[in-house]
Amino acid sequence: MLLLVAAAGLKFSDHFSPEGGGAPNDFRQLGLPQESAGHWDNLLPSMIQTGSHPDLRWPDFSRYQTDLANFYESDKYALAWIKEGSITPQARALIDEFRQAESRGLDAEDYDGSRWADRVARLQSANPAPSDDDFARFDLAMTICLMRFISDLHIGRINPQILHSGFNIGPAKYDLAHFILHRIVNAEDVHSEMDAVEPPFPGYRLARQMLGVYLRLAREDSGEQLSVPPAAVRRGEAYAGVARLAELLRRLGDLAPDADIPEGTTIYTGTLEDAVKRFQKRHGLDADGRLGKATLEQLNTPLSRRVEQLRLALERWRWIPHEFAHPPVIVNIPEFQLRALDAAGNVALTMRVVVGKAYHNQTPVFANEMKYIIFRPYWNVPSSIQMREVVPQVRKDPDYLERNNFEVTDGRGEVVSEGAVSDEILKGLRSGELAVRQKPGPRNSLGLVKFMFPNEFDVYLHGTPARQLFSVSRRDFSHGCIRVEDPEKLAVWTLSEKPEWTQARIQAAMQGTETVQVNLDAPIPVLVFYTTAVVSEDGTVKFLPDIYRYDVAMEQVLAKGYPYLG
Repeated sequence: MLLLVAAAGLKFSDHFSPEGGGAPNDFRQLGLPQESAGHWDNLLPSMIQTGSHPDLRWPDFSRYQTDLANFYESDKYALAWIKEGSITPQARALIDEFRQAESRGLDAEDYDGSRWADRVARLQSANPAPSDDDFARFDLAMTICLMRFISDLHIGRINPQILHSGFNIGPAKYDLAHFILHRIVNAEDVHSEMDAVEPPFPGYRLARQMLGVYLRLAREDSGEQLSVPPAAVRRGEAYAGVARLAELLRRLGDLAPDADIPEGTTIYTGTLEDAVKRFQKRHGLDADGRLGKATLEQLNTPLSRRVEQLRLALERWRWIPHEFAHPPVIVNIPEFQLRALDAAGNVALTMRVVVGKAYHNQTPVFANEMKYIIFRPYWNVPSSIQMREVVPQVRKDPDYLERNNFEVTDGRGEVVSEGAVSDEILKGLRSGELAVRQKPGPRNSLGLVKFMFPNEFDVYLHGTPARQLFSVSRRDFSHGCIRVEDPEKLAVWTLSEKPEWTQARIQAAMQGTETVQVNLDAPIPVLVFYTTAVVSEDGTVKFLPDIYRYDVAMEQVLAKGYPYLG
């Protein structure tokens, strides 16, 4: 282990006082640092010991002290980014990476993007010549910023459990000292090495490409706001903002560049209506083509806000493990969409879902493993729903349970009533001594299949008899569980490694008379995810309402800066 020779609390200025020794005057006059181990093994350890670098935007680097100590110790305290008095090509490439961090969805100033020019100029100055202090501070600042940059790119700036306690997975962390020493210090192509640090998923790569597009659009667009009329504008009606509407829709790709919109017209044409429908579909709205309040609100959202949504999406992608033992199922809550991936990370199956209501019944963000599925399940009504919804219905109508295919059970799970509810049974339901469950069948609230990944939230995937809900654009209607549009298709995908479970057998189990549990040979990862910006394989970008305000919470954490509560 590295022995740190300086006392705790030592300041950078203490390392380089005239009385403190330092490099011989001839090295200072030449602008060259003395690079022997005997020179730097006193300075660098004591600088690391302080845990704070006064030149940095975020001075506190205590989180990386051990990594820094290991890094410099492993190369006998030689400067990593200064060779023969010159900044290495690798360091210059890293400075470029720091300055361009925005293109990767990060904040360049977290890595001192605007400060490196002055530091470089200081090391290249002949009058006055750079001091040992300058060389050492530069080298350590470079390594600190690089460790932050790699970590932020690889696993994200925020520990997701700060926001979502159940999201307890993530990519394997790097040994930063080893990684930088062996992959970066002498790298032939630093930019390619940084690319390799990022998540490997197509969804991440597409979102990053789209970020570049929207950064440009945000710079180019005037930001002019569209007027909001008292009533929604329909095709053929007059609208004073037609010119701006056409300009914006062209810019966003919803209106073809060569679309015929007569100059000076104020009529909302069918061509514009079709473009608005495409826009609405991409923004989680009903694609009715009308220029109503909700649609104009999305059209008037600054493009800088779309940039931020893409940045948050990239951050969330970094929370996902880079490898899975089995291709996962990912549910994106704001999109109301389920995707099952293949071994290459591409989408193999997609379908609409219904998630928990934005108020009081939010579906949690978490990760778990599907262990089994149940055909023709019972629905054991949660006690909260029993007290809040079922008991009031029974009070008004003693036949409510029988009419809706419910039965009453005792603490051992034994059925005590399937008919009208007596006063005694109602008393047991109110006290919680008795429970309610719904019998299997097409009217069961869970539908004909339930996909189980036991978790603390008691949330799972299941079918539903309420098919009409999948046709609306905003689908937060459940008590927290996730209703899937095509449970049969998901069952086929889930059981694809069990060849005896053919589609015909799955259909028979769903339409049979028995409750059947099928255990999986290997668990399937399930990620209940949340991102309001999604880029599909064809390059279409969706921007979705922040229905649970998780974007807001995330931005509040990021606004505080390092260490980002990680």
